[in-house]
Amino acid sequence: MSTQDLVPSPVGPVDVEQAEAALVERYPRLVRIAYLVLPPAMPRTRRVLTAHALVQRALPRRRVPGPAVPEARRPEDAVDPGYAYVRGEVLRQALVAGLPLRRFALPRRAQLPPLLPQVWGLRLFPRAGGADELALDQLLAGLSAPARAAYVLRGLERQGDAEVLRVLAAAGAADPRAALEELAALEEDEEAPGPTGRVAEQTGPGRVAEQAGPGRVGEQTGPRRVAEQAGPGRVAEQAGPGRASVSPPAPSPAATTRLGGASLLESPEFDPCALQARPGDLLRRRQHGRAVLVGAVALLVCGALLGLPGDGWGRNGAAAPSYARNPAAEAALDPANVRRVAPAVWPGAVRRDFSVWPARGELAGDAPLLRRALAVWARPGGAVESSATPGTPVGPPMGPPQLLFAGQVDAARVVLFHDGLRIVRYAEPVEGTAGAALDFARADGAEGPGASAVVVTRAAGNVRYLTAPWVTGTAVRDLLMPGKEPWALRRDARGVTDAVPSPALAKECARWNTLQVADGSGGRLLGDLGELVPARLLWGPPGAPVDATGREARAVWARTACQLTTVLGQGVGSVRAWRFARQSLPEGAGRAAWVCTRAETWRGTGSRVLAQFLPPDPKVPASLAARAQDAPACGVREPRVLAGALWQAPAGGWYVLAAGGPDVASVRVEGGVTARAEGPVLAAEAEAGARAELSAALEDGRRLPALG
Repeated sequence: MSTQDLVPSPVGPVDVEQAEAALVERYPRLVRIAYLVLPPAMPRTRRVLTAHALVQRALPRRRVPGPAVPEARRPEDAVDPGYAYVRGEVLRQALVAGLPLRRFALPRRAQLPPLLPQVWGLRLFPRAGGADELALDQLLAGLSAPARAAYVLRGLERQGDAEVLRVLAAAGAADPRAALEELAALEEDEEAPGPTGRVAEQTGPGRVAEQAGPGRVGEQTGPRRVAEQAGPGRVAEQAGPGRASVSPPAPSPAATTRLGGASLLESPEFDPCALQARPGDLLRRRQHGRAVLVGAVALLVCGALLGLPGDGWGRNGAAAPSYARNPAAEAALDPANVRRVAPAVWPGAVRRDFSVWPARGELAGDAPLLRRALAVWARPGGAVESSATPGTPVGPPMGPPQLLFAGQVDAARVVLFHDGLRIVRYAEPVEGTAGAALDFARADGAEGPGASAVVVTRAAGNVRYLTAPWVTGTAVRDLLMPGKEPWALRRDARGVTDAVPSPALAKECARWNTLQVADGSGGRLLGDLGELVPARLLWGPPGAPVDATGREARAVWARTACQLTTVLGQGVGSVRAWRFARQSLPEGAGRAAWVCTRAETWRGTGSRVLAQFLPPDPKVPASLAARAQDAPACGVREPRVLAGALWQAPAGGWYVLAAGGPDVASVRVEGGVTARAEGPVLAAEAEAGARAELSAALEDGRRLPALG
């Protein structure tokens, strides 16, 4: 077959609307394909923006005609024609972008930095992956652009070699067969029998593998699976539904091509739609800002702003221009109509929630400030930094909102509103007129402890809270130090606390500070999870949770607190931990515990459930054994839970461990290991790498699947 024969089998004409629908529906996947095919040597920020630009330029300008006489369709042609066309255009441009620029040749459009999208002042890049993703990235860096495209088509798009050849030829690859031969040669050159060693060195008997020591439980990556293990005393990452397996050593690049498949290509390392933001070169920006031309422009702008009434901000501050003249909407944006609750209301109120918070702060009567805050809320301009927790509407106020606070905190003027559904925070710098910020957080249903505090500012890794009027005392407790007494946290006359280091802003889990408040009926523990309203930390079974201030609760939270990083910024209102089972380990290795942690959101959906294994050593952190999203397990609707793991005893023996809640009558494991135990726990001998299916029978005869 010649290269000219390698054309994709046309399946009919493609309309612009059909291609647009395919692009919008599969946009994240198309951007991932472009990101993987682009040269890895390209800076990651430019690579991300170029991938988005290539996909956005892939739409045809007019209808793409099909063949006069369509050929018979083959099995590999079962792809939406609109998606097939857009994917081909993305690959064609990505291959062109990888070509080197020549001195005397005009560059092609795909070889130039994209005009759109553009991001100023930030560096955007995907989240970092593990050793497997790093090995795959190194592998892609050593491949040619057509070979990278072939690898992506085979691994991510699951195309056969014949379809890969046709797509590459249609995308303009000079020699598609050479690309496949390059992949085959790489696998043959680097293929070598790998050791069957351990993922992490053993640091002590009876630790679990993911914690880099024997006897620890690894993270679950599939439902109801007990993960592979790599060393004595380790419990490894789950690998499939209810199955047990052994974690392999760090893969070579060739092993990545053979074994990674779509699981690595679909990892966050190569997801240019889920990005992290970091500042650019701040020193260079500052030096450029001191240049003569920029200084002259700044003087002109400052002179114009100083001529405006007020403190330099315009009437509506950083808000966008008004686009409608609606009387009701204008009344909601009038600072004179903002609702203010008197300080004498809350002591006699039936409910203790945000609706009875008095208006506090020395700027509560500053009408220009409130006008700017309301205008930015209704029409945030392009220069406004805006954020919202998942499930929170970001529209304008439906009526005059309630003012909670207006005052200067650190170097910013802060205004807090409440409209019955949301907490809205507006902040602007004290000096200058740039850098306004607007944050939304859902807080419907917050009452009592859930309405005890609101975040006022976050800066330099610290957080300040505005506490409810009924809070009588505040303190800071480090969850990772359960035996240490909390230290007092001072508040000013407005109810604003001193700054305290926030775990939501920390890079490592070295400490986990929480806010402990006293309200006359007991102590409450609140954790900053990166949102305006801190989450309430609880302890106990689903039907009767209590605040996590007791000794037993603190001891368990100290070993599980670092797992809270998995729910940062998810709109979580409360997190409850519950020790649902205890288990005596085989070979006299001690007594372990199983803990279920459930994070509930304000919006009701999006809850997360984590099953964690606590080894006998109280100094060893908990290890993740299973996880689930939007699952009823360990909740009020379904208080039961079942989880398992593959564990290696200090003496070297392998076992399948499983545990369920109090209502579990028996536990069964099938597959690579077959065993059954009466009661809520099971420990069965197994071989390294064994795979097993877990299930349980409840006392009423119903079946309970494993979490996942």
